[in-house]
Amino acid sequence: MRKINLCSSSEGTEVILATSSDEKHPPENIIDGNPETFWTTTGMFPQEFIICFHKHVRIERLVIQSYFVRTLRIEKSTSKEPIDFEPWIERDLVHKEGQLQNEEIMIRVGSWDSWCYNIEAKRQNHFIIQETNPYLK
Repeated sequence: MRKINLCSSSEGTEVILATSSDEKHPPENIIDGNPETFWTTTGMFPQEFIICFHKHVRIERLVIQSYFVRTLRIEKSTSKEPIDFEPWIERDLVHKEGQLQNEEIMIRVGSWDSWCYNIEAKRQNHFIIQETNPYLK
């Protein structure tokens, strides 16, 4: 069966909130499908963004590509609005200077139905999120 990248602007997904933005590297770059673009933070830590699918999705695998992220926390909401988020995943990431962090999270059955995701990343200073790709097979 074909993989579908649910976190793509071409699928109707939107970044509806980001705690910082840079004119040259806006948060919408996270979902544009272009591996050459990225979102970079400009403020203090932690930083977060909310991705809204505008439809109910079931995710089997989540891939987050980043630089300089120490801790990743993801919350999900089963509401059609970006409210009532509940803790879902928290991971400490390994950071090696100048190397892409490619975090792949396999989702166990029963914990993956959602409309919106609030993703928070912690680092001592700025960081970069290159891609966020939830997949349905």
